[in-house]
Amino acid sequence: SNIILERQSPEYVLSRIRAGVLEQGMVDLLRKAGVAERMDAEGLVHDGFELVFAGKRQHIDLKQLTGGRTVMIYGQTEVTRDLMTARNAAGCETFYNVENVSPQDLKTDRPCVTFEKNGETVHLECDYIAGCDGFHGVARQSIPAEALKIFERVYPFGWLGVLADTPPVNDELVYAAHERGFALCSMRSPTRTRYYLQVGAQEKV
Repeated sequence: SNIILERQSPEYVLSRIRAGVLEQGMVDLLRKAGVAERMDAEGLVHDGFELVFAGKRQHIDLKQLTGGRTVMIYGQTEVTRDLMTARNAAGCETFYNVENVSPQDLKTDRPCVTFEKNGETVHLECDYIAGCDGFHGVARQSIPAEALKIFERVYPFGWLGVLADTPPVNDELVYAAHERGFALCSMRSPTRTRYYLQVGAQEKV
């Protein structure tokens, strides 16, 4: 069995806005796992996308160029919702609102995790521990210094994301390169648009 520890509530997890484009490999995996029913019913299949640069628009036909592979427009938040529903239906355990998570004995063949839930300390003995909590999470901080290798490239810009309840400007995604920076016209549905604009790393919005 597997157990997930999450420091936030289910409601918080499902309120986080994530990316919305799934590549063919992920779509195939979700179908194989039996959690693609809602994705296939509500997702938007795109055969390609458009590039805009030097004042010109160029359509890229993914389906033709890759032997039939496409992308699916389906929010990763919705993927999370589907996976949470499937875990609940399968009786898998997920502990939400946990605190003070501490992976221990990582160099042994019996690693463990301790955490607090509702004021009580819980101890889990594990075969494996998968740290999926990102750069600032406790998992990375628990890796022994002599075993930790960091590969990092820092760019002098960031992304401003805008979610708008307006129809998309195009049937497929548009990636635009301009002398003032990059822009992406994406979408979540036929009535909801997602925009990304390149901004300076020091800009505050």
